[in-house]
Amino acid sequence: MAEDGLRIGGLSSGLAVALNSEHRKESSQKTHVVSYCDDFGDQSVERTIEYIFDLPYKTINLLTCPVDTSVIRSIIKNNFVKCHKESITVVRCEDGVSCVSDGCASQVVTIEESSICGDIRIVKAPLLLESHAMFSSARANACVWKGKWMYEATLETSGIQQLGWATLSCPFTDHKGVGDADDSYAYDGKRVTKWNKEAEPYGQSWVVGDVIGCCIDFDHDEISFYRNGVSLGVAFEGIRKMVPGLGYYPAISLSQGERCELNFGGHPFRYPVEGFIPIQAPPSTNNLATQLLCCFSRLLAMQCIERADVNSVEKLRRLKRFVPLEELSRPVSHGICEELFSAFVADVRSAEYIGWGPFLSFIMGVFRGHPPHDYESLDRALDVVLHFQGSRLIFGHMINALSSHCKTATLVLTECPYSGSYPYLALACHMLRRAELMILWWKLPEFDFLFEGFLSQKSPNKQDLQRLMPSVWWPGSCEDISYESSMTLTVTALSESISKIEGKHRDLCRLVMQFTPPTTPPQWPGSVFRTFLQNLLFKNRGSDRNVPPPGVSSNSVLVSLFTVILHFLSEGSPMGGICGWMKGSGNGGPDVGFLHRGGLQSFPIALFLKNDPHRVDISRLGGSYSHLGKSHPVNVVDQEAEVIRWEEGCMDDEETRTTHLSRQKPCCCSSQDLDFARSSKDPIRYTAKGSRGHCSSIPERTAQVAAECSAGSLNDEIADKPSTSDQSESEFGYRPMQQVRIVPRESNLSSATLNEEELLDAMLLLYHLGLAPNFKQASSFISHQSQSISLLEETDKQIRERATGEQLKRLKEARTLYREEVMDCVRHCAWYRISLFSRWKQRGMYATCAWIVQLLLVLSKVDSVFIYIPEFYLESLVDCFHVLRKSDPPFVPNAVFIKKGLASFYCKTSSISMLDILHRYGALRIFFLTVVDQVTFVATHFNDPRISSAELRDLLLQSISVLVQYKEFLVAFESNESATQRMPRALLSAFDNRSWIPVTNILLRLCKGSGFGSSKHGESSSTSVAFQKLLREACIQDEELFSAFLNRLFNTLSWAMTEFSVSIREMQEKYKVMEFHQRKCSVIFDLSCNLARVLEFCTHEIPQAFLSGTETNLRRLIELIVFILNHLTSVADPEFLDLQQDDIVSVFANMDCLDTVLCGFQYLIEYNWAGSVKGDASLSKLRQLEEFSSLLLCQTESQDVKRIGCEGETDGDDSMCCICYAREADAQFVPCSHVSCFGCISRHLLNCQRCFFCNATVTEVVRDNPRTAQVWSFSSLTGDESSVAGVR
Repeated sequence: MAEDGLRIGGLSSGLAVALNSEHRKESSQKTHVVSYCDDFGDQSVERTIEYIFDLPYKTINLLTCPVDTSVIRSIIKNNFVKCHKESITVVRCEDGVSCVSDGCASQVVTIEESSICGDIRIVKAPLLLESHAMFSSARANACVWKGKWMYEATLETSGIQQLGWATLSCPFTDHKGVGDADDSYAYDGKRVTKWNKEAEPYGQSWVVGDVIGCCIDFDHDEISFYRNGVSLGVAFEGIRKMVPGLGYYPAISLSQGERCELNFGGHPFRYPVEGFIPIQAPPSTNNLATQLLCCFSRLLAMQCIERADVNSVEKLRRLKRFVPLEELSRPVSHGICEELFSAFVADVRSAEYIGWGPFLSFIMGVFRGHPPHDYESLDRALDVVLHFQGSRLIFGHMINALSSHCKTATLVLTECPYSGSYPYLALACHMLRRAELMILWWKLPEFDFLFEGFLSQKSPNKQDLQRLMPSVWWPGSCEDISYESSMTLTVTALSESISKIEGKHRDLCRLVMQFTPPTTPPQWPGSVFRTFLQNLLFKNRGSDRNVPPPGVSSNSVLVSLFTVILHFLSEGSPMGGICGWMKGSGNGGPDVGFLHRGGLQSFPIALFLKNDPHRVDISRLGGSYSHLGKSHPVNVVDQEAEVIRWEEGCMDDEETRTTHLSRQKPCCCSSQDLDFARSSKDPIRYTAKGSRGHCSSIPERTAQVAAECSAGSLNDEIADKPSTSDQSESEFGYRPMQQVRIVPRESNLSSATLNEEELLDAMLLLYHLGLAPNFKQASSFISHQSQSISLLEETDKQIRERATGEQLKRLKEARTLYREEVMDCVRHCAWYRISLFSRWKQRGMYATCAWIVQLLLVLSKVDSVFIYIPEFYLESLVDCFHVLRKSDPPFVPNAVFIKKGLASFYCKTSSISMLDILHRYGALRIFFLTVVDQVTFVATHFNDPRISSAELRDLLLQSISVLVQYKEFLVAFESNESATQRMPRALLSAFDNRSWIPVTNILLRLCKGSGFGSSKHGESSSTSVAFQKLLREACIQDEELFSAFLNRLFNTLSWAMTEFSVSIREMQEKYKVMEFHQRKCSVIFDLSCNLARVLEFCTHEIPQAFLSGTETNLRRLIELIVFILNHLTSVADPEFLDLQQDDIVSVFANMDCLDTVLCGFQYLIEYNWAGSVKGDASLSKLRQLEEFSSLLLCQTESQDVKRIGCEGETDGDDSMCCICYAREADAQFVPCSHVSCFGCISRHLLNCQRCFFCNATVTEVVRDNPRTAQVWSFSSLTGDESSVAGVR
């Protein structure tokens, strides 16, 4: 390599070198330029090499040959190794550790296969473990008994894991593992406990990405644990001493699906603890490689300084005839790399260790983690290293290390905004722009796993948030006023950090999208990303279950990928090469996001009809794919080339239509959105008390329903009733629509490349799997924050008013607890706002809602496609809509326009139409256009028989139940044509044994003010007169539907009242009442009241249903009232239930019936009402009741006289009904001929078609009337036209 060298002859060359005080250990921190020339041109090359290799002055003699790589390697071997012998050669004391593999001594520490109990599998080499059994345990093949040792466990999941140490005497079973026996010690961060036979509180809760250091100190007989390098304190003291060869083994126990990666020393520790050494010794070449890479760093630093200070160098060069540093850098850098890679050949294991440790540190040091990054020096280093064949191996390990560091990187406030995983992502993005490194990464067998690692983002726990947000403030707090500005600055800094990380995620995904793999036949750009996306979705197809299967990805991966795709589809970006293959549509241009392009919209039908592997287990609206393939088969090949097209806004009225191409833009693209964005720059302001309850991720339920769910499906005890989803399919069938058509795909190119519709489909599934749980958790924290603030304020009020002595002490203790809870909730809510509710994300989610709801409305007219739509489309739409509705900060100023503006405005101008109001409030009107579409869909399809999933129909019902609680949304329902036409009948038919709770809540809200809740003393009552009229008309026009509804209402109310009575009796009989019983009793009471109010509406608005026709309804109504009356009057204290007696008197005084309730009436008449009743109105009602009681008494006496007169004739007669023993058996079942009274038979046949004596199927009922014989068909009794009954 003589031609590459630098020949020294004639006048010697001089060279200016940059010396840093850190390298020369001087006190000065300044970098300065000096010459090591003793005189003019004296041996400067030798002095430069000495500086690069950190050699003493004049260690290198005069070089008389060309300076090439051989000379440099000779200097390394002869001078460098000798000079740094002590630091290169480290003697490790192996006393106190023993490693055995297959009965022989080993240098590699791994899991001892014979120790595994359960099913632990190695997911990724060398030691990423996952449990596939309910509880699995294992030990390492090495033990320690002397000294100070440690190993690290990186958490891939954050569930139940027990990490620690155990001896051979610790038995592993299906239920017992590490920490469950003597000489066995473990830490479990899920339950925040330590284990040594018994559990005790210890440590902190852990999260995915935490690195747990497990340390054992035999010098002090202690075991301690570290979380991300921070000590959790000494966990166990006085551990038993062990003899050589029989020490403590690293051991773990994992519950099903849990994963962690163990590092016994095969990689450099992420957080080494001073004084503790790894169980597995590092490779012998590690120190040499570290020193050589430090020399390489000095060389690059010299070049960097030379470039930065050209004028000074040029001046010195003219004075002393310096040779350019470039001529020396090549032989030095190549010599270092040759020596480095020759060391790998001698020790194969060293490549992995050095790639994870010294080499990664070297590259990161050159690149610089914080901007400005030194891209030029990094490119120089990469050019040199990639020149060598062995570099592929070390770069593969370094990419693994970068991915792992992205998982474990934590945000540090002082390093913001370039904190967390940003430095590693920035380096990876720059390196992977090189084709050879991208190909290298793609060819790695763990490509998908590493990609997921890059997309990981570690979430903070409680202690992390305290570190990130030391000062906490919320509106109305008594904290220092400076905390407000401090928290604002903190939140801003963290938001910028998250934004930087998300930007690098997008850069990395863009590189993968643009990558064209070198395959035969060639693949289109985007094929690699598509494969990764499909594999990811396939792997996580069960992650939404209560107990996810093993192998699912971290939630942060799903969230990050969703965020990347949302940004691509919503914000658009200068994607360079992607624009060529990702074909744009509409008139928006390539820089406009797909979701915001107006005009003609399209969607490939094949996305729903294909049975791709990653979609095979996904439920469709019509059922499973296999079931639909048999019942409604489609030709996927034909449908592959078809797309459905529609014009944006085609489902809206002409007057209210707002599109991206119209003058007035949708909310996501309107000027009001920009104005509101400027007014919401301070994210802290949205934690005000008025904003409590934001971020509800799923359709909220009323307190009664929430309690019913938490109590555990109380309605399961109701007897099964026939389903009532009896709308004909033609009601939901295909209807021709203007501006909607199915057309052939323009070309086959779009099916071969990754397109926006495919990304949208994947994004919705990612939302369902990853985002929805996060929004639900955010809603929980915000709800808890609201409660804690209320408790704190109430406690402060009590302290200020009247607290003294011991009470004051207890109140202060309670205040401290409430304050800590509030601060914790405020920190978590602030974190969710930072990570989930940035402005552009809300904009994208809004556009997604608008796009998907139009797609579903269009496809609902095409039966053959609608039933194949995945359920997650509908679930994500409903969830996302409610997230936006209650987002924090709000996407549209609903706190101002809706809650304050529209509500009060509508109350004052109730005669103004909904459209007039919306036109007056521009931004609100635009937001309501999406609300109208949402209302149209849920009101139309919550009882759609094409939707097979009862849970999905319940979700739509719950969504309606939430929306009708708000006046502004109720007005939207009233003004929606689809809602007014279909919802009343659909609600009545949907009241069955499964959906009666949400239907009851909806009816309760719609019927409020009719009977119950009517205005008293002049105050106004919020109600829906329009829907009351529609419900009344539906009941009158469809007698069969109303009869079936009323029967189910009576049955459900009877069950609820009986269950409430039983619950009260159980609470009275038990000495200690459990909280569950109290909650159950409260829930059933609320449900009973709600059902009774719905029944009251029916009696008030449709009295003819009880007073005309058969007396079954009237009899059941009176029996129910008597049941309630008996329970009110049977208790020792008449005020036991704390009911208003005035209302009871009013109910019975206005009842126009002839049944006997004398006992109850007499009790009320004789009760001492002095002091209880108010005014003449109550006294007049008492007089009415007394008169009515007299009439009933007369009627009773008359019936008694008749009965006495007939006693002689009826003795021994079997003509009495054996069911009720109150009436004559005047009706007969056909064909079995059993008899009973017509009232009992009528009621029985409402719910069952069989004889209650012999269980025979009843075809008709013959009534034996002395005046006329009547024959009743079964359908006339039950209102069921489907039953075929002969009439005699």
